Amino acid sequence: MVIFRSSLLSNTKSLIMDYRNMHFLRKNAYINGQWVNAQSNAVFPVLNPADDKVIAEIPDMDAADAKTAIAAATESFRTWKYTTAKDRAAMLRRWYDLCVKNQDHLAEIITAEAGKPLAEAKGEIVYGSSFLEFFADTARHINGEVIPSPWPNKQIMLTRQPLGVVSVITPWNFPFAMITRKVGALLAAGCTCVIKPAEDTPLTALAAAQLAEEAGFPKGIINVVTASRKNAPAVGKVLCEDPDVGCISFTGSTHVGKILYGMAAKGVKRVSLELGGNCPFIVFPSADINHAVEQAMMAKFRNNGQACVGANRFLIHADVFDAFVEAFKNKIIEKCIIGPGYKAGVTCGPLINIEQATKVKSLVEDARGRGAKVVIGGKPALEHGTKFYESTILTDVKPEMKIYGEEIFGPVAVCHKFNTEEEVLEIANSTRTGLGSYVFTKDLGQAFRMSQKLEFGMVAINDGVLSAAEPAFGGIKESGIGREGSKHGVEEYTDIKYTLFSALDK
Repeated sequence: MVIFRSSLLSNTKSLIMDYRNMHFLRKNAYINGQWVNAQSNAVFPVLNPADDKVIAEIPDMDAADAKTAIAAATESFRTWKYTTAKDRAAMLRRWYDLCVKNQDHLAEIITAEAGKPLAEAKGEIVYGSSFLEFFADTARHINGEVIPSPWPNKQIMLTRQPLGVVSVITPWNFPFAMITRKVGALLAAGCTCVIKPAEDTPLTALAAAQLAEEAGFPKGIINVVTASRKNAPAVGKVLCEDPDVGCISFTGSTHVGKILYGMAAKGVKRVSLELGGNCPFIVFPSADINHAVEQAMMAKFRNNGQACVGANRFLIHADVFDAFVEAFKNKIIEKCIIGPGYKAGVTCGPLINIEQATKVKSLVEDARGRGAKVVIGGKPALEHGTKFYESTILTDVKPEMKIYGEEIFGPVAVCHKFNTEEEVLEIANSTRTGLGSYVFTKDLGQAFRMSQKLEFGMVAINDGVLSAAEPAFGGIKESGIGREGSKHGVEEYTDIKYTLFSALDK
């Protein structure tokens, strides 16, 4: 399976598996330019999801540590906001160059802590680094406006200014790219940040911070607070409610996003929320079925289904349903190779943790017990470990089944039949989330109608991959607020200042 359209790493054997020799494996948090322990000296283990082996023990920080990090970011903002766009761009470019130079080492860390196959991990580094490259260019194009005045002898000017300290809370599924997409944008705008990475995948964040330090970012500009699942709520509360924080940027579940949004509301803080997806993948009779299946493999099995823009509901026209499902099954047999991420040829690694594996198993068992048909897969791949699950296709799924309306976040494709355009629009839009959607058709008019009528922030026509640095990434409804990537992703971290110049004739 081609993931992020990248090639396999050449040094797959080198990872089996002495973590002590892993480049950029940091075992301390990063605050105010220093690699530090938690004030309590508490630590927690980071595990490889493929075999539950401990990769490293790192600081288990609490609310006091989070406050220290915010204080450092606040102090550094006093000078950072006055740096020139040219200087910020140069540092971002150096960070990009270092990430590209060290992409194999960074990919090893992702494979170790997130379980991704090496090829896919390297693809994430290429993808994530592209945001640093893009925002290095964008930093020099954060423009204001001069507006024609309604009054004589007066001039109106609008300028964009950095809004301050940003709390960056990132998920485990793309531990590098979700940092670069947020941090690259806010640094370009002139903000500083405190990053709280997911407890399952903090090592990638620390490696990225080390390369940022080498790129020349001053102390306090980027801070990384690591915390276990136990301490995460207390740290998150500080990151959302501290008065020195100007914005909360979060990617994760809609449930957690609502909690953070409520905390941010207490201080009327800016939020940038990228939340749940439940994305439909729609195939019309005019579609090239072989192409649609190839794209379905990427849309569904990227990161083993653990992606917010992963296809969740496959809505296939009745005229091509059987042909699509059969081709999809055959492609899974050919391309979905389960195993630990460091093993050559593997395309589907473990799910991130036992909770996620249990959820996927429960959803499929509930559907099977209520009459759903398993076309392929349908059970844990226990011969590989406790967190591996077979690549699965389900049909005959009914609304009363839990899996019908829930985002799966695993390697399970649920295929439904439809007969008319109006019917598929009703099914696709019948969700409170609205992130991404995929449509396959050769009818140009139909493509435009679907783009207009689908209630999603993003629509891909005849493609299974939406994400890049250049477009504005984000959803509507309960899928979030704001956009990431593009110039709009930088503008999320700015305030507009209106200056009126008067008495110009004096």
